[in-house]
Amino acid sequence: MRLAFIADIHGNARALESVIKDIKERNVDQLFVLGDLAYRGPEPQRSVELVQELDAKVIKGNADDWIVRGVQEGEVPDDVIEGMNEEKDWSCSNMTSDAIKYLDNLEEEINEDFEGVHIHGFHATPEDLFEVVLPTETEETMKERLMGNDIADIYVYGHIHKPYVRHIDGKIIINTGSVGLPFDGLAQPSYAIVDIEDGGVQTSIIRTSYDLEEVVEGVKSSDYPEKDLLSKLLMNASVSN
Repeated sequence: MRLAFIADIHGNARALESVIKDIKERNVDQLFVLGDLAYRGPEPQRSVELVQELDAKVIKGNADDWIVRGVQEGEVPDDVIEGMNEEKDWSCSNMTSDAIKYLDNLEEEINEDFEGVHIHGFHATPEDLFEVVLPTETEETMKERLMGNDIADIYVYGHIHKPYVRHIDGKIIINTGSVGLPFDGLAQPSYAIVDIEDGGVQTSIIRTSYDLEEVVEGVKSSDYPEKDLLSKLLMNASVSN
């Protein structure tokens, strides 16, 4: 049984297309999408449509909530909230009401069993779409914030845009990284594969490629409200540069 997990597309349909192509070539049995489909990217509508065309189980991320109801005080620093809501407004103006409703109606977690292996999937943490859990956290913090579902063998999430695999107490934590907006310094789409066979589990982080420069040039020539910011995020694959 081969499972694929993708997250954090962020309106980057070109990056998503490269990941979908790679997944199809790898003969994946089940695909999961862990949220953040449309916000902060050049093609929010097409990104949602591409996901809807997949035979996938899809859950909600914090940025999907932002599309629906806007960025609220306390969720981001005060000095960026106005600009982020301008990005939200632009995204919504380039989306249909049906696409926005689709995001609003998404569930918030996945619990699935495959050949006796239980998988718990969520966007950020099981309790919160916004909480940040980095790969450098202590084991105790990981267990407290990510591993509350005792029956799960594998915990998979997105949100931080930094892929990793970590083993704690015989269980596996996976972050998919980001399809459309990676923050680990490598400007390539990222996703995770889990292979389950005869009770054994193998995990992989996959990176794909696409014409990033063409996407960035498209952003720069568009009417996107924070196009300089988005261009830098795409090119640098980091929030610190």
